Amino acid sequence: MPFDLHTHSNVSDGTEPPQTVVRAAAMAGLAGLALTDHDSTAGWARAADQAVASGLVLIPGMEVSCVSSTGISVHLLSYLHDPHDEALRAEIERARSSRFSRAQRMVERLAEDYPITWDDVLRHSTPDATIGRPHIADALVAHGVVRDRSAAFTSILTPRSRYYVGHYAPDPVDAVRLVLAAGGVPVFAHPVASMRGRVVGPELFEEMIEAGLAGVEVDHRDNPDEGRRWLRLLARRHGLVVTGSSDYHGAGKPNRIGEHTTPDAVVAQIIERGTGTEVIRP
Repeated sequence: MPFDLHTHSNVSDGTEPPQTVVRAAAMAGLAGLALTDHDSTAGWARAADQAVASGLVLIPGMEVSCVSSTGISVHLLSYLHDPHDEALRAEIERARSSRFSRAQRMVERLAEDYPITWDDVLRHSTPDATIGRPHIADALVAHGVVRDRSAAFTSILTPRSRYYVGHYAPDPVDAVRLVLAAGGVPVFAHPVASMRGRVVGPELFEEMIEAGLAGVEVDHRDNPDEGRRWLRLLARRHGLVVTGSSDYHGAGKPNRIGEHTTPDAVVAQIIERGTGTEVIRP
């Protein structure tokens, strides 16, 4: 049975607790999943307990939010890294702190025109969550300002909006090196998702590969068909693993858990390479 290697809980911008995400994977008939919350490993323990109870394999992971030198957002999935690695933790904490203060500044700007407060945002997150634009979007939805998260992201919260505030994020090449040094397996998430905005050029792929990139997430609803074909050729040329995932967020996105999956053989390669933490098996 296949695996879904990209899921989110309410530890970041998903809407369900980690254990509920695992139960959803079990109900979808998956053999296992990776929990990959943004810049956080706080959901690992709860997901692990539920995975054992549900008879699923859990690959502990994280999605590292990066920004290229040209200002383009890049997301790097890290599987099986050591959550206590000092260098990686320091970089993640710097990014999380910047996200938090950025969210506060955005809410201050929004409050000039909309009925939203910082307390509203906190009500749509959990104490250990990596707070970001999705939580602001949820607060706007609750006030009836927009229909759903997607509407918020294409209007009020777009980077072109006057309410938008940037935040610190590591360079993707540096992030690849940090993940590897922490014993993790770095995979480029939805790398050609042009519907989300600008995507990086081939040069950055080559730099990340030279730094040790292990794979590319090819089968993802936001990657267009032409981009998927290009990614498969790139992976074949450089010996990269090819993954498929849902990018599940519960009710936060229309993505269905297990809508794209990764076969056992590829998962086995990732497990073999990861040395930073243990796979959870039932």
